[in-house]
Amino acid sequence: MQFKLISKFKPSGDQPRAIDGLLKSIKEKNRYQTLLGVTGSGKTFTMANIIEKLQRPALIISHNKTLAAQLASEFQEFFPDNAVHYFVSYYDYYQPEAYLPRSDTFIEKETQINEEIDRLRNAATQNLLSRKDVIICASVSCIYGLGNPADYLDLSIYIKKGEDYKRDKLIRRLTDLQYKRNDLELQRGTYRAQGDVLEIILSSEDTIVRMDFFGDTLERIERLDAVSGHLIEPLEEFTIFPAKHFVTPEDKLKNAAESIRNELIDRLRLFKSQGKLLEAQRLEQRTNFDLEMLQNTGFVSGIENYSRHMDGRAAGDPPSTLIDYFPDDFLLFIDESHQTIPQIGAMYEGDKSRKTTLVDYGFRLPSALDNRPLKFNEFIGKINQCVFVSATPAPFEILTTANQKTPKPSPDLKLEVAKIKPTKSIVEQLIRPTGLLDPTIEIKPIKNQVDDLVERIKERISNHQRILVATLTKRMAEELTEYLKEEGIKVQYVHSDVDTFDRLEILRDLRLGIFDVLVGINLLREGLDLPEVSLVAILDADKEGFLRSETFFMQMMGRAARHLEGHVVMYADRITGSMQRAIEETTRRRKVQEAYNKKHGITPSGVKKAIADSRLAGSKHEVLDTTNRDRDPMKMNKEELRFYINELEEQMDLASKNLEFETAAKIRDRLAEIKTLKRIKKS
Repeated sequence: MQFKLISKFKPSGDQPRAIDGLLKSIKEKNRYQTLLGVTGSGKTFTMANIIEKLQRPALIISHNKTLAAQLASEFQEFFPDNAVHYFVSYYDYYQPEAYLPRSDTFIEKETQINEEIDRLRNAATQNLLSRKDVIICASVSCIYGLGNPADYLDLSIYIKKGEDYKRDKLIRRLTDLQYKRNDLELQRGTYRAQGDVLEIILSSEDTIVRMDFFGDTLERIERLDAVSGHLIEPLEEFTIFPAKHFVTPEDKLKNAAESIRNELIDRLRLFKSQGKLLEAQRLEQRTNFDLEMLQNTGFVSGIENYSRHMDGRAAGDPPSTLIDYFPDDFLLFIDESHQTIPQIGAMYEGDKSRKTTLVDYGFRLPSALDNRPLKFNEFIGKINQCVFVSATPAPFEILTTANQKTPKPSPDLKLEVAKIKPTKSIVEQLIRPTGLLDPTIEIKPIKNQVDDLVERIKERISNHQRILVATLTKRMAEELTEYLKEEGIKVQYVHSDVDTFDRLEILRDLRLGIFDVLVGINLLREGLDLPEVSLVAILDADKEGFLRSETFFMQMMGRAARHLEGHVVMYADRITGSMQRAIEETTRRRKVQEAYNKKHGITPSGVKKAIADSRLAGSKHEVLDTTNRDRDPMKMNKEELRFYINELEEQMDLASKNLEFETAAKIRDRLAEIKTLKRIKKS
């Protein structure tokens, strides 16, 4: 199937020039491209147009789950008829296996897997191996080891109506693919066999596939609703992929077991020669137990630690990752590259440090070190063609694109970048389709900054606008939040202690007007799409450092760039180098935008954007215009109130499924309160 972009909009502003420039560079076989796009210029739409025109599968990597989810939702709207998937770490809770020598404490691996995200991961890899029109929005977890795609594909079972199958043999094959038999309750990754009927819920789906046999002949295949059992559609064929990514054919499994035993013998010999008898005994017991489990079930908890043996890789060779599931001509977009690239580069060393201790003290074989994220040079080696996307690309991206090769670390990188101008591979996208300008900037003294801030907040609230406030510390964020509440302001804070999915709810509530002010540290920056925000306040702006760098300022200023009255106030007693550079660049961009609007007779208009619901697939909602009305339920219009009630009901259902009954009860009480208010309102 071909990629088909569905949108009521056409490329405008700088988008046509950016699309043409990037397409030309890609078609000329350049490996690296950079899209320098300001906030609100439609970088995602530009990426979607490039994918449609090139008709190549795409991987989009973001530096956190929240932005990856936002991108997946947007691309699903652009490509409703194509396969758009979300691939992030599937752990809601993850305590890795570790050993603390100082206290002689071994910490067992403890995880809580999010079943829905696991399903989405399986759906992503299965679609990559079965169709071409695939877009994957992923976090940097995609560079971690994953099962070998060749084995994953070889073990899959193609089923076709009218063909003959030995039913018992088919059931054994399902067991080899790590599907579990459950004749009482079908769940994802299980099957049941009753008489001539075989039913299965694939690892990538939440519907039942029912197969009716007459003898060995498969007479009928149907897809059923998992709850009601109603027919969804008849099928002529389908493919059963393994239930888990780490699966190994039987012949490879035997070879792997022999290879593991040989490594164990060598390691025990080394430990005994060093007088480390405790470590030798520990390693022997653990490894022999794992080998026994592998031989009897084909799987063991922690099987990924033996992935090098399963794949037949040499020591030190990189593992298979999501990237290996893509065809050779795939296109890579690295979103917010100034943040994502450093994350990719840091993954390997952190993982290596923890596992080295486990190996040294006999908890794991040395081959466990080869179950790891990719090293940075290995990641670069897997790139076919790449587009770096950022409003503030770092020196690495600019130099890599300009020279078409990875730059060597140098203290003068920024000086080298200053000499580089936009080229056919480095494309600027400064003009917003709406004609909106970059925000105006004001510097105020730190003395009495909070009092001044309160006045500005109240002024903006009176015009039904939202405000973001950046502090330096968590404590300051929390204390300022309490102070603003005492002033009668509806406010919330967000920082790293706030759960990822709670952050999404907080941002949605800000847009809906449940509260007016959001206070944070550095979590209010990259990729957040908040068109209702008109004021960004940066406290203690002259405290030079990571949280007050040029990149930080540029990203924070961008949060106010989606509103007609966008304004930034920086509280500082001096202008630092970072402040000066950010102000100069924002001023330059604003002049370019003003000149473009004047030349083309464009009057800037505000952004109206749908407030997506909490589901990743994102059912489409009409734009909820909350800019000109009060934000309590009594004053919401029908659409706003309906959306808010639906959100609460979904949260209540999710809390119940997770056995969080106290949370579910609180939400239930809130729903009852709102319904009472609705009756009062009607009367």
